[in-house]
Amino acid sequence: MSEHLATIVWVRDGDFAANRYGRGHAWRFDGGAEVRASSSPHIVAPPLSDPAGVDPEEALVASASSCHMLWFLDLARQAGFAVERYRDAAQGTMGRDAEGRTAMLRITLRPEIEFSGPAPDAARLAALHEAAHARCFIANSLRTEVVVER
Repeated sequence: MSEHLATIVWVRDGDFAANRYGRGHAWRFDGGAEVRASSSPHIVAPPLSDPAGVDPEEALVASASSCHMLWFLDLARQAGFAVERYRDAAQGTMGRDAEGRTAMLRITLRPEIEFSGPAPDAARLAALHEAAHARCFIANSLRTEVVVER
């Protein structure tokens, strides 16, 4: 088992009682990285949200994509393929779930991969993605559907 730490820091900016306060905050990670974060501007309009900050919904989509990519890279390497570049235009779709609650309903990954040397055929590529998906800690932790489009 392992533990993963994040410190979230918010300081009041504005009239809290009147719901006119800033949603900008910081995510600090144990390795020293700090990320500017905010509520989504789709949920809280600027200037109370910070469009330049990463919102929790984007972070969830990025986490699922990153986890899949890291497993894919390792599995491709083990299979003897050399990956030169990996790009994913991942997308999360929010909506109402069966209980009527707002939730991330689907995360779609759209990896584009460049190989140096021989590349896997379509069947082998699909198998690598399926194996990466099965091993992804984030996808295994979510109730929402995570789909890899090839």
